[in-house]
Amino acid sequence: MLDNLFTPTHLLIIFAIALLIFGPSKLPGLGKGLGEAFRGFKDGIKGEGDSAAKQDNNATRTTDATTAQTK
Repeated sequence: MLDNLFTPTHLLIIFAIALLIFGPSKLPGLGKGLGEAFRGFKDGIKGEGDSAAKQDNNATRTTDATTAQTK
């Protein structure tokens, strides 16, 4: 059902409606804002994965240090 949702014809119609609603002067700013939002979202997801990996590494180091001290 949603397979043909973003065909070139549909995207052209969506772009034309956005052009009518926002006008040619505000459309580049709107695109820039959407791009920055997507980039921020992607960086946020990437950052969460990096921080989880760092926490795992820190936990492993702590466990290794504790094991070395007890021997």
